[in-house]
Amino acid sequence: MATRTRGAAHDRSAWVVPRLGSRVFGRSLPRKEDRPLLTGGSCFADDLNPPGALHAAILRSPHAHATLVSLDVARARCHPGVVAVFTREELPADARIPMRMYPRPGMEQMLQPPLARDAVRYSGEPVAVVVAQSRYVAEDALEQIDVAYEPLEVLLDCERALAAGAPLLHPHVASNVASEIVNELGDVDAVFAQADHVFRERLYCGRHAAVPLEPRGLVAAVDKATGRLTMWGAAKVVHTNRRLLSTMLGWPQERIRLVELDVGGGFGARGEFYPEDFLIPFCAIAVERTVAWTEDREENLRALNHSREQLHDLAIAVDDDGTLLAFRDEFVLNTGAYVRTHGSVVPGLTGALLPGPYAWQAHRSVARQVVTNKTPAGTYRSPGRYEANFARERMIDIVAHRLGRDPADLRRQNLIPVERMPYLTGTAADDHPVEYDSGDYRLLLDKTTDLFEVEEMRRWREQAPPGRARGIGVGLFVEKAGIARWEYARVGVDAEGAVRAYVGAASVGQGVRTVLAQVCAEAMGVAYEAVTVIHGDTDVVPEGMGAFGSRASMLAGSAVAEATEALRGRLVELAAQRLEADPGDLEIVGERVVARGSRTVGVDLGELVRDAGGDELCEEARFDCPDMGFPYGVHYAAVEVDLETGAVAIERYAIGYDVGRAINPLLVEGQIVGGLAQGLGGALLEELAYDAGGQLVAGSLMDYLMPTAVEMPHARVLVTEDAPSPLNPLGVKGAGEGGTAAAGAAIANAVSDAIGAEALALPLHPERVLALAAQCDGASPDPSRPQRVPQGRER
Repeated sequence: MATRTRGAAHDRSAWVVPRLGSRVFGRSLPRKEDRPLLTGGSCFADDLNPPGALHAAILRSPHAHATLVSLDVARARCHPGVVAVFTREELPADARIPMRMYPRPGMEQMLQPPLARDAVRYSGEPVAVVVAQSRYVAEDALEQIDVAYEPLEVLLDCERALAAGAPLLHPHVASNVASEIVNELGDVDAVFAQADHVFRERLYCGRHAAVPLEPRGLVAAVDKATGRLTMWGAAKVVHTNRRLLSTMLGWPQERIRLVELDVGGGFGARGEFYPEDFLIPFCAIAVERTVAWTEDREENLRALNHSREQLHDLAIAVDDDGTLLAFRDEFVLNTGAYVRTHGSVVPGLTGALLPGPYAWQAHRSVARQVVTNKTPAGTYRSPGRYEANFARERMIDIVAHRLGRDPADLRRQNLIPVERMPYLTGTAADDHPVEYDSGDYRLLLDKTTDLFEVEEMRRWREQAPPGRARGIGVGLFVEKAGIARWEYARVGVDAEGAVRAYVGAASVGQGVRTVLAQVCAEAMGVAYEAVTVIHGDTDVVPEGMGAFGSRASMLAGSAVAEATEALRGRLVELAAQRLEADPGDLEIVGERVVARGSRTVGVDLGELVRDAGGDELCEEARFDCPDMGFPYGVHYAAVEVDLETGAVAIERYAIGYDVGRAINPLLVEGQIVGGLAQGLGGALLEELAYDAGGQLVAGSLMDYLMPTAVEMPHARVLVTEDAPSPLNPLGVKGAGEGGTAAAGAAIANAVSDAIGAEALALPLHPERVLALAAQCDGASPDPSRPQRVPQGRER
């Protein structure tokens, strides 16, 4: 197997694969995924419905915090049609959902059991599982289970969880802090002491979630002849989840097969290892029958990972001339009742990317991940960065307002110059130094400003009708890509000349089959239509890290490119022997190896495979890259605020995003626009609110508001390739999260600009907007804001 690891000097000279051309790579070709989706040929978990399958339903706690006094399932077991009922007593006593990433010391003490044992710690926690002839019977049997709970004090607020004397959510642990992560550069206190100004604020990003169109679903079965377990419906990280399931069951991985089906939305939350990922195969093993389960929307909102809820106490030191000198931030992440498989990913990436694209002299951030009686939180598109970008970019606007500076110009003054790339930020992700690989931040800001047509929007801002206020906001960000730093690929040609790429990446709707087929076709010299990409089956692909963190193009794409190049070289060598030619005089065109300049002289690929005496010729590659790549972007928003209702309407939105190289520009644009919809939801509408007893009061789509076509603006999108990554042979960086990353920041800045008061919390629902408007008391909407309400507190 070919393996390539990037050296520390950013040297591209030793790459196996030369920089790809544009015959297929870089073109907006139609997606390979779309035909089955549009013609009914797709298969989602709930479509399987195997004959004779049993169905599971899960009893979930109605309490946010309570002791489990007793649990009587006798009546449920006798209910007609019930096959089995499982409780904590039937499960291994030490069963806990393991972490797969970013563990920190002590976090293992806060992991979740698949079924509650001594206590329940959030409303919706699984307590028992019923397996029955149908879901209807299983649901009825849930009502026959008698549970005695003794309610305990409910802890929802992070500050209360940190306070002295607060109840301990996990009594065997000394505090409610799951992790503490510190990032520091330079002498922060000395820089603050010498600064002309210090501005500080408390900023809050509200809790919301991915809410994919398709809820989760699983089907598990054990082959009686072989004793092997197969589970369909796994997503995102099938090889990792097989490993975790193997550990929890005590089975060797070879006895377990996970198969990914079509996925109706991933966005970070789907594919983590949840209690159900253990419970459904456990039930199938125990009853020796196929067991299926699909969650309903209430379960999805109560049990799927939540995200985003962070509280930042952020201060920025600045000189009179507008130089951003230093920041210090203490922030708290409400991680919910348990630490799930993401470990400390979210607070770790918040701290790692908090500096953004700016050249700080010094900075310090302290992140605390705190457990409470809310649904466990995890990753969601641009996890940790959406929150960091909101806090930092809001504060930079506050600094600009206080200094009487244009917010965009203040940013431009402080951006990291291109000549300082690669750039060490002084932060770390999972204890690995963060080094921006490449970027021209000023150039992208200028290009996006032109795209937004800012002068036109400034004139529009001054023409607000009575009862309305208009504003403009900008937000900059640096993203990460290529997390979990390796990927596997195998590329083969069969005896019929068909090309297949087997990859460890997964498909969660991002077009992975399309872009990896483009990479393979370009590197091989065959037609795009001739390449099939196969993924998501642990029996077919031996290893892989999956799809998350904008990694598929950067890592899987590079692995495919290197495996393809090795196979292309092997085929050319075989053809050269057959044609008695110099390999340098041959190339692959379509389905043949031909002489350069003369396609009549050549040999079919399938014929070469048959001559070699096999059904398929293959080459493998594992691409390793110890560092992440860093795409970057700019969001601009123009909004109109109804001062009577608090409604916010978006007049214009523009996004510039540099992805290094775009394999399929249309797919990149689609990723950006889709990400924007989710970012706007978190900025204006979506909020997982709880009552004082810890009950989710937004537990249905009647109450949890999501953007529709009415709220979604037509976005102007600019995809640039000004800063290819030196970390991989394709130069790509990843494109999945940039549409979300700065949406909260740009919208909050625009609303603040419109009203004349500083928004300090998301989402900006009507109540918050009206409260902001009430602060102004007739303040002038002049863009220079001399009468702006001074909420940015100065030292």
